[in-house]
Amino acid sequence: MGRTRRAFTREFKQEAVKLVTEGGHPTAQVARDLGLTPNLLRRWKQDVAGDPVTAFPGKGRRKPHEEELVRLKRTWPRDAGAGFFKSVAAYFARPTP
Repeated sequence: MGRTRRAFTREFKQEAVKLVTEGGHPTAQVARDLGLTPNLLRRWKQDVAGDPVTAFPGKGRRKPHEEELVRLKRTWPRDAGAGFFKSVAAYFARPTP
């Protein structure tokens, strides 16, 4: 059988990162004490260093800039494609000399 994926709360992640950054404890030691892999704790540390306010948005949620990017990707092809097809239709609708 496959392994189940563990889920950690935002508070747990923040406290784990705080132990490393403010507590001065080595990453490997904190990871071992909490039952994590050092790479996972390093990734959490990078997330907090990148943007502490929006780090760990939660299950199924995106950061605000990621939401905007998804929205733009969703709407761009429709807007760009409509203009292109209108211009092509206008070109072929012209009478030939």
